Amino acid sequence: MTRAVFPGTFDPIHLGHIDIAVRAAPLFDELVVAVYDRPLKSLLFSPEQRLDMVQQAFDGDDRIRVSLFSGLIVEFCREVDAQVIVRGLRVFSDFEHEFRMALANRRLAPEIEVVAFITHEEHSFLTGTTVREIASLDGDVSSMVPEHVAVALTKQFQEVGSDAVDMTSLRD
Repeated sequence: MTRAVFPGTFDPIHLGHIDIAVRAAPLFDELVVAVYDRPLKSLLFSPEQRLDMVQQAFDGDDRIRVSLFSGLIVEFCREVDAQVIVRGLRVFSDFEHEFRMALANRRLAPEIEVVAFITHEEHSFLTGTTVREIASLDGDVSSMVPEHVAVALTKQFQEVGSDAVDMTSLRD
């Protein structure tokens, strides 16, 4: 059985993430979408909220299992007996970052392969940061995230306010 893990913070999960997972799932016996519970960056949603949104995104897809994880991704892969890490590439600058991570993971766990999927063009601009910023400014993210995520973003920003997000350039 070949099991793959698609790790991320998924803050929030967006259509680019979903596209990668749905395309990867048929290539493996099982795909585990692994939601990192303790990232170094500050997040808008709690681990439990992110886990719930990811589970809802893949509800009914028996090929995809969703789980929280912490620590090194290669250790999580060993725990769930996964042989592959799935990653997504949007733009050229992603390649350098993913390449370095893949080399570090290979050093730590040479038995685990990394497979990178190139995003579909319509998702190449999507990042969690972009989605959060647009939503924080009351922008329409319905073409970027599933409906339940758009609802969760609206609710979260009503509770915490738009200052909870580091802005990039969309206000300018």
